[in-house]
Amino acid sequence: MAKESGKLTALAVKNAKLGKHFDGSGLYVEVTAGGSRLWRMKYRYAGKEKRLAFGAFPEVSIAEARDRAAKARALLRDGIDPGAAKAEKTAAAKRIAGSTFPGVATAWLAKMKPGWADETYRKAAYVIDTYLSPALRRQSVTTLTTKQAADALAGIPPSLAAKARGYLGQIVNYAIHEGLREDGRLLSLRGVLPKAEKGHIPAAVDLGDVRKLVRAVADYPIAVTRAALTVAMLTAQRPGTVARMEWVEVDLDAGEWAIPAAKMKTRHAHIVPLPKQAVEALRGMQAYTDGKQFVFPALYQQTTPHLHRDALSNALRKMGFAGKHATHGFRGMFRTVARERLNIPVDVLEAQLAHAKKDEIQKAYDRTQFLDERRKAVQKWADYLDALRADNGGKVVTINRKAG
Repeated sequence: MAKESGKLTALAVKNAKLGKHFDGSGLYVEVTAGGSRLWRMKYRYAGKEKRLAFGAFPEVSIAEARDRAAKARALLRDGIDPGAAKAEKTAAAKRIAGSTFPGVATAWLAKMKPGWADETYRKAAYVIDTYLSPALRRQSVTTLTTKQAADALAGIPPSLAAKARGYLGQIVNYAIHEGLREDGRLLSLRGVLPKAEKGHIPAAVDLGDVRKLVRAVADYPIAVTRAALTVAMLTAQRPGTVARMEWVEVDLDAGEWAIPAAKMKTRHAHIVPLPKQAVEALRGMQAYTDGKQFVFPALYQQTTPHLHRDALSNALRKMGFAGKHATHGFRGMFRTVARERLNIPVDVLEAQLAHAKKDEIQKAYDRTQFLDERRKAVQKWADYLDALRADNGGKVVTINRKAG
């Protein structure tokens, strides 16, 4: 090993031969067989001799190499291993570079998907892909600040902002658990959203409004959307589930729709009895999609393989029901009007809606489906709506239909 001598000069480094040439205080340049000139520093920590690498000459000048060596010696005086400090700094930089918000959000969604209903996953993916990831595409979850998160939330519609805030918090927690963010470094997002008045989903419940709605749906010119709205209205199922109805789930002869657990918010499979009017609407869809997977085909320019649920909302807006009745409002209409006007028992209505049991004991032991009662109830409901549309005051009449 070459002996430590006086300070190096740029010319001396440029002309240095194979071997090590010292500058002082442990700093030296090592000339390799390939001609590279690499800055190194030897030091001792905890009784062991170690090495630091500072880059290659001339990319790293003599002055810069000496500055790096001085900083390393300062760490040693404070009892810190400069090699370990450098390794941690490099690892932190890699974590930041590999922890972009869109990437971590995608990984979080993938982790959550197996335990979620399809509709729950769809909502979360929609909010993240449409709003959060575009707004935070340049941010790392490792360094994401409350201010940055709050700015991203500010650009989200109020109806979705609260959901987005919850997703942000969960994604940050996930990042902490994965070692991508420091322990305990949570976002403080309470109060960043303006307080919004809580209200029920708009639903037609007055008989005059219900009559107008039933007639508007019956007269809607697009057959696919009209049929889907009809099924949603007659079965009181969630609009997203209706839009994604598959032929394999439907038995038209038996008048039943078997929704698999993966599509249900409650994570329990749900049997939906179909009134004759719903069966008739579904038979009309066979001309469009018989032999295919989904009952309701996607409309022009829709990217989904089936009818998009937004097509139902758009149809209601076009019919003049914006702010008066939403697609989800068919459930509220059924729950209110069928109870008040047809005296259908609450338990039967709740079973048809597939509402989750609120009481833990009910969740564990009550699996009553009231299938026979619900079959009678939905047929009574469909006949009642037919009667309203016919403008006879809602008096239920028996309607004879040809088989098929």
